Amino acid sequence: MSGIASVSFLARRASQRERVRILYRRALRDTLNWAVHRHLFYPDEDVETIDRLIADGEASYNKWRHPDPYIVPWAPGGSKFNRNPVPPEGIEIVYDYGKEEAELVHKVVGIQGELHPVLSSFLVIPSSFEQ
Repeated sequence: MSGIASVSFLARRASQRERVRILYRRALRDTLNWAVHRHLFYPDEDVETIDRLIADGEASYNKWRHPDPYIVPWAPGGSKFNRNPVPPEGIEIVYDYGKEEAELVHKVVGIQGELHPVLSSFLVIPSSFEQ
């Protein structure tokens, strides 16, 4: 698909989306025209009928819903959900990086007794490590 064709396709899709949105809003507004005096219908409400209609709608939905719906991977029930759970109580992660730096300084200082000028500009040696 060339660049111009894809641009025209995207513009057409955007136009269709806008037309559907406008049509839906018009339909919702038009339903208000069919019942201008809503207060006349309030005495006719029947809780049992409403419950029956809701139950019928839920049954119809459950009958026609997809047997294997798409679930976003990181949502509950998705393939990535809870893949890396929080460690249980009592397990502690220790990050002890300072020990390795101290060993490196001892090795570098121990080679010649003093630091190379280039290394001294990069390494900061605590006073406890100086010989």
